[in-house]
Amino acid sequence: MGILIEDVVLISQGEKLGDPTVITVNCPDKTGLGCDLCRIILLFGLSICRGDVSTDGKWCYIVFWVVGKPNTRWNLLKKRLLEVCPSHFSTSGIDYYRQETKPPSPLDVFLLKFWCTYDREGLLHDVTEVLCELELTIRRVKVSTTPDGRVMDLFFITDTREQLHTKKRKDETILHLKAVLGNALISCEIDAAGPEVTACSQSSPYLPSGISEEMFSLELPYRHNGSIASNSISITMDNKLSPSHTLVQILCQDHKGLIYDIMRTLKDYNIQISYGRFFANPKGNCELDLFIMQADGKKIVDRDKQDAMCSRMKMELLRPLRVAVVSRGPDTELLVANPVELSGRGRPLVFHDITLALKVLKTCIFSVVVARHMIRDREWEVYRILLDEGVGFSVPRNKIEESVRNILMGWDKSR
Repeated sequence: MGILIEDVVLISQGEKLGDPTVITVNCPDKTGLGCDLCRIILLFGLSICRGDVSTDGKWCYIVFWVVGKPNTRWNLLKKRLLEVCPSHFSTSGIDYYRQETKPPSPLDVFLLKFWCTYDREGLLHDVTEVLCELELTIRRVKVSTTPDGRVMDLFFITDTREQLHTKKRKDETILHLKAVLGNALISCEIDAAGPEVTACSQSSPYLPSGISEEMFSLELPYRHNGSIASNSISITMDNKLSPSHTLVQILCQDHKGLIYDIMRTLKDYNIQISYGRFFANPKGNCELDLFIMQADGKKIVDRDKQDAMCSRMKMELLRPLRVAVVSRGPDTELLVANPVELSGRGRPLVFHDITLALKVLKTCIFSVVVARHMIRDREWEVYRILLDEGVGFSVPRNKIEESVRNILMGWDKSR
């Protein structure tokens, strides 16, 4: 008969400050469900410190222990998690009230355009934080500074709530932006992006000039002595312990979004997890045991497939994001890139974390271009941030790169 919809996702907050919150999901299974759930948890700024996953191929039971922001909107998180869970009608055999399952339609894209009289440290981060709180997803950004110091910001955004076409939702968004921009705000407009504008925001097959393809290499990097720089990651595959599953054991350093990176990689390979357990200890290490099978219900016995999956998994854990600071003539440009899921979704909160790192470093941004590119048969989201090296700019480039990477990876202990 299934279970009540309100019992599909249960959230139990810790009894005392510092205790993890327990998220329980009990619903029909689908390939990639773990990835979808972990992406939402990451989007809400939470980290998974422990997890258990089990499924019989039709019904699954998942428990996540999460830690993170004390001001998390738990009711909203539950709502978003419920939205990706398959309906219990999909396995109950009840068809009377069942709606036909269709792939979700792409969300409408809107253009948020505003002018400011001047730039300041952290301006873009404050705007990004407001958009995140309002559940407005940034698809593309273009920021430029005029010779007289004024700033024009163009944000191509979608609305998770699908209400941005209404006057009420637009007014709410503009009101929140006015609150953080204050007297600096000259004008602010939100309009539906026409087909020609939307087309401009699609992936380009060409790599922007001046960016090395080595930044997007899918090969494991080598150290100067010739050894592979992945000694902190151990991945083993075993077909002897289970008659019907391949056991994958992973030992690695923890980072923000680690479980999401593993789940999205398995989803891209169309691999199903039948049972899994993972745990991150206080020292920053993570252990995972995953019993997996292919879409045809069989083990992964082909040695080449095993090697390819292990190599890909190591790369995704070692370099889930690419960060570099490069010279553009006399200027300094920060480059950040992350792979896009085959489903077309990018990694959550990347621009939020980049702008946070630059705000902490008290570094202003001169211009920003965020776009997607097909590189080596894979889609990447590429962030190009030209830094404002005005009078008094003294942050070393290696410190910029390190600070941005640490916040993106969740290794900045001060946050």
